Amino acid sequence: MQAFTASRAAETPDEIWLTEHPPIYTLGLAGRREHVLRDNGIPVLKVDRGGQVTYHGPGQLVAYLLIDIARRGLGVRQLVRAIEASVIQLLDSYGVAATVRSGAPGVYVQRRGHEAKIAALGLKIRNGRSYHGLALNIDMDLAPFADIDPCGYRGLAVTRLRDLGIDAPRAEIESRLAACLDAALGAASDR
Repeated sequence: MQAFTASRAAETPDEIWLTEHPPIYTLGLAGRREHVLRDNGIPVLKVDRGGQVTYHGPGQLVAYLLIDIARRGLGVRQLVRAIEASVIQLLDSYGVAATVRSGAPGVYVQRRGHEAKIAALGLKIRNGRSYHGLALNIDMDLAPFADIDPCGYRGLAVTRLRDLGIDAPRAEIESRLAACLDAALGAASDR
């Protein structure tokens, strides 16, 4: 991501990379080690995205957004809102209502009467271009989240699509998310 972003020319097309990672905790630029509550053998990596600590692992869809926000005329807040809107649109396509929280980037759903985070965001903007992106919990082991303060919030509940009754194939979710991201970014750029 860093190499791609550093080597971009003015005409380089934007890209969205969809991937999955082996188990790892990542500490963003604002990340404080005390939010990693205990050592459970999962590596901790300091990264250059915004935000605190999160967990990545099998069963999670990570979307890296390599977007020239300057060319699109977007500010960082507009980009964050477009990313959140795309996840909300994706969840709505499966009949699940989702929302955002002021001051806490990401997407949240109601699960058993309580709010739970379904998608985390963390971006880096360099020279008007973004990288890093979002992590959407599809069907992953959520237990590693108990050993951190997710996104720096003690006791923050997290959930996954499977627990919301969404049992679609990963390829379908990836395709729908990519389409939602494309639509949300296009709409944000048109404003």
